[in-house]
Amino acid sequence: MDDKVVVITGASAGIGAALAEQAGKKGWKVVLAARREPELRQVAARVGPEALPVVADVSKREDVQRVMDAALARFGQVDVWVNNAGRGISKLVSQLTDEDFDEMMRVNVKSALYGIQAVLPHFQARGRGHIINVSSVLGRVPYVPVRSAYNAAKHALNALTANLRQELRERYPGIHVTTFLPGVVATEFGVNALGGGMDSRKIPGAQSVEETASVLVDTIERPRPDVYSRPEYRQQVVAYYSSEDLAIPEAGAPGTRRP
Repeated sequence: MDDKVVVITGASAGIGAALAEQAGKKGWKVVLAARREPELRQVAARVGPEALPVVADVSKREDVQRVMDAALARFGQVDVWVNNAGRGISKLVSQLTDEDFDEMMRVNVKSALYGIQAVLPHFQARGRGHIINVSSVLGRVPYVPVRSAYNAAKHALNALTANLRQELRERYPGIHVTTFLPGVVATEFGVNALGGGMDSRKIPGAQSVEETASVLVDTIERPRPDVYSRPEYRQQVVAYYSSEDLAIPEAGAPGTRRP
């Protein structure tokens, strides 16, 4: 049995919860972190007795370190750290406040930075490990204007992830760093966005959390630098950046006319 220890942030619902359940079925030991204690404990109960729920606000560095400490105290090691916590926004660029922008960076970028810096010394000491940062296709092709600061934050996360990969490549080849890029997933992401928004579960073609999580499980089993939750998303990105005039793909992009 594979005794891999996997830490998942944002694990009380959505992709994080689905990943935790699938990881549990693989026989992996799972550490679940999120703010909502009742929901987190419900997910842990579904995962099984080897699941460790840790109530934490991962936008706070000290809480993230506490998750790491709890994982080591319980299991003695961490093999995979999945920075999955995130939040959307439903405001155009012209409407953004300082707090809106800061919130997007705190939740979507700084939480991942804290996770990276909490687990990295452990991985370096062991010479192996896997960091997965859950980004978004919108972090490559910012097609939805009302996601504005979310798109910007995910672009920043992508750069941070790539730079970490480059930093570690020569000295720590056994530490894998992955950017994971889902598209629209059928979760409460839309209704939980800052400013509210369309329910992502009602968007045609939304990917199920189970399918999305299964791609993450495969990524853990076969680490690689850049993974899209559906193959066609990569082609959308290639088409966008190969255009000589970005106004053309942007004009026909899904979501550009969404209120």
